[in-house]
Amino acid sequence: MKRQYYDNIPSPCFVQEENKLISNLEILKYVRENAQVQILVALKGYAFWHSFPLIKKYLDGASASSLFEAKLIYEEMGVKAHTYCPAYLKDDFEEIANISKHLTFNSLSQWEQFKNSVKSSVSCGLRINPEYSEIDVPIYNPAVQGSRLGMVKAMIPDILPEGIEGLLFHVMCEQDSYVLERVLQKVKEKFHKQLIQVNWLNMGGGHWITDKNYDVNHLINLLNKFHLEYPHLQLILEPGEAIGLGTGFLLSTVQDIVENNGIKTAILDVSFSAHMPDTLEMPYKPNVRDASTDAANSQFKYRLGGISCLAGDYMSEYGFEAPLQIGDQIIFEDMIHYTMVKTTLFNGVKHPSIGVLNKEGEFELLREIPYEYYKYRLS
Repeated sequence: MKRQYYDNIPSPCFVQEENKLISNLEILKYVRENAQVQILVALKGYAFWHSFPLIKKYLDGASASSLFEAKLIYEEMGVKAHTYCPAYLKDDFEEIANISKHLTFNSLSQWEQFKNSVKSSVSCGLRINPEYSEIDVPIYNPAVQGSRLGMVKAMIPDILPEGIEGLLFHVMCEQDSYVLERVLQKVKEKFHKQLIQVNWLNMGGGHWITDKNYDVNHLINLLNKFHLEYPHLQLILEPGEAIGLGTGFLLSTVQDIVENNGIKTAILDVSFSAHMPDTLEMPYKPNVRDASTDAANSQFKYRLGGISCLAGDYMSEYGFEAPLQIGDQIIFEDMIHYTMVKTTLFNGVKHPSIGVLNKEGEFELLREIPYEYYKYRLS
């Protein structure tokens, strides 16, 4: 008997589960209301814009790291973005400034280049680097030695330039409020002189607030305590993953099963390289519905192979309760945040459709990705 979870969803398909999104937003709303903090959705981690009208009811807006992200926020959420770019491009700056309410600069030289082009209605800030992070994977750590992201203490003047109204740091990734507590201590030690001169502090993303093990009340107490020390500061968090954490899946289907030297591989209609690149980049092994990521004690073991020609486009063995068959559906859990925004059209593989399971459990197909999208990106 084939593994069939959904008979009305095309394969492959990214599927948002609206009820789970609302549960996350309720948690974030609780934090907002009890910690005097603004919470933004960061598009770098969650850009499922069909849900922006819903998110707007719960959060304070959105943050962008590029002109395209800022435009998507302005067009689909109807608000101006909190924008930070490692470098603003001269040809883009006027447009990005017009659709942003906050602009954060990565360096004093960028501030000097663009400060006279900023309207008075836009609040400007600088990104700081506390030179402290507990992120283990270097590619995700903005505080590594020699980082290009943000200014360390030695690079920033004691008296901030006129026109700078805020500071931003971002040195966390899938971490809890106890890590934030230690980060904030370093920020206070190194940037107290600057903190008392500005009126907002953006603590970036990487806050895993909606994870089941996250101590939400500790976060609230931490932020309230910090606010007592700096009562003039508007505090801002901009998680991306916390909004989309656990709120959707990627449905795929077994196309073939091959065996080589005793290793069985189920070849799917999705690609880890193209559709789940963070699984290879981080790396991490995504959860599969009704399967074990540890196949050691399983009778039925299969690698899951991607559809691209890249030799490494596969995940090591999963354990299943019964043999897999061609036509079986394989569901990768938690694929709506960073995974979805990192997708590519590598190898010209078919891109997953996009849909939503609404509160009533009914599926709505939002988009299919045609050949023209692939062709348009090339020349």
